[in-house]
Amino acid sequence: MSAIDVLPSDVRPSRPLAFVRDTALLTVRSMRAIPRVPERLLDVTIQPIVFILLFLYVFGAAIHVPGINYKDFMLPGIIGQSLAFGIIGAGVATANDMTEGVIDRFRSLPISRLSIITAQVLGQCCEAALGMSIVVVLGLALGWNPHPSLGQAIELLGLIVLGMGAFAWAGVWLGMIVRSPDAMQGLGFIIVFPLAFMAGTFVPIQEMPLIPRVIAYWDPISALVASVRGLTEGVRSTGSWQLVHPEIAMAAWCLLIVGVCVPLALHRFNQTLAA
Repeated sequence: MSAIDVLPSDVRPSRPLAFVRDTALLTVRSMRAIPRVPERLLDVTIQPIVFILLFLYVFGAAIHVPGINYKDFMLPGIIGQSLAFGIIGAGVATANDMTEGVIDRFRSLPISRLSIITAQVLGQCCEAALGMSIVVVLGLALGWNPHPSLGQAIELLGLIVLGMGAFAWAGVWLGMIVRSPDAMQGLGFIIVFPLAFMAGTFVPIQEMPLIPRVIAYWDPISALVASVRGLTEGVRSTGSWQLVHPEIAMAAWCLLIVGVCVPLALHRFNQTLAA
């Protein structure tokens, strides 16, 4: 029997409890790697702190947002941006595993293929949650004053969890198709960086020139940022359907990303194991 034959040909585990156990063990394995490579957390810890301090105390004085303090305008945007940047972290971690032989070692283990990918996604969600906590704590320490109701807080939490999962799956798939972690880093910034800045994260979309404004109206990250800002500050955006209904649009974008990226990631992973 070959090493590949040990694994089931189907990505669906035949034993649910074994799948849960394997997923938990592999998730812990992913988290244990952090102390050995702490720099992998830079994108979810140091980077948002730099953005907050830079835009709040360097550029913030030159940016005027009607009807709201710039601090209260920017912090929800940073939360949305941090969620989107989860694509890069998930992609780099996956590319590392794919290029350093980690997946080859998993071939000889009697574990579900799906548990390997699910553990990667859960590990990235844990890292994203850590980064999100740092952003929220720092924002509150600097005077951010969110005032959601209990229902809005629950809705926001649900959307954030959905967003974490969606962007993690997108990053995992991209990490499987690139040739190296460096390539994933570059690809991630090319895709996410301009979309995050055009999403109304730091300046109102209505004040942008025509072309970036039109892009921002239908930017997926715009719905994410508008959702967080609307639920925490009660500030509503206009200009497109998804900005008027950001929570519905954000949920729809996340479900679309999951619906596209999960099958593609599983298919790519099966191809890699069979190679």
